[in-house]
Amino acid sequence: FFASLTVVSAGYILFTKNILHAALALIVTLLSVAALYVFTAAEFVAVTQIMIYVGGIVVLIVFGVMLTNDVSGKSVSAGSINRVSGALITLAVLLLFIYGSRQFTSDGYPIYKVTSMDNLGKELLTTYLLPFEVAAVLLLVALVAASIVAGNNLKSNAL
Repeated sequence: FFASLTVVSAGYILFTKNILHAALALIVTLLSVAALYVFTAAEFVAVTQIMIYVGGIVVLIVFGVMLTNDVSGKSVSAGSINRVSGALITLAVLLLFIYGSRQFTSDGYPIYKVTSMDNLGKELLTTYLLPFEVAAVLLLVALVAASIVAGNNLKSNAL
């Protein structure tokens, strides 16, 4: 069910011209992918998918589209361009998925070691603490830089 819901909502994103409808279909797609992660016992990835993509990025896109509609007073729509390059990228991703699916044994279990959330948390805060902290500082610097750039753009537009 969730796999078909993912494919249908992703197809709707491709073929709709209304950007707000595409953003809402993106939310459905990302939530369906998170459900697929839960069924494959990747709870950490599912929670990360929901928190970062659905909770942050897509909501930001929806607010941006809604504010843009209010400012201009007309509906925002988009057409499809670069269909050939899109088809080539899709084919490359499909081949990557086929390669990834061969990393499973015949009984459906992954060849790689499956870890639990407890083990992942312990490893992240013991063995991989330094890379975790570096990533956190890098994200903080990016957030501050984005705030400064947005603040400068607001000041220059006000003048």
